[in-house]
Amino acid sequence: MNTLNFLVIGKNQEILDTLKRIIENNEGWKAEIKSDETVCYDYIKENQVDIVLLSSGLYEEFENDIKVFCENLNKEVKVIDHYGGGSGLLKNEVYTLFPNLQP
Repeated sequence: MNTLNFLVIGKNQEILDTLKRIIENNEGWKAEIKSDETVCYDYIKENQVDIVLLSSGLYEEFENDIKVFCENLNKEVKVIDHYGGGSGLLKNEVYTLFPNLQP
């Protein structure tokens, strides 16, 4: 896997922008951010997404629905509940899912 593609979903634009910056600070990691949950399903279907990163401000029902949606796809999409903790925690969460990416 040369590039790791993230879809970051949340309601706080400042946090989304920060997460995008943190993610893209890692070589080969790319991030798309969305604050409108309704467009996320089509985005995941139409684009290469390796990780859906759930940030703050989302309703529990959407979080549950998007997890089930990702599980039922014919492609591997991992979901991370991420509500802060800095770049070290985020890297640890990613490396737990993709241990072969660890430096």
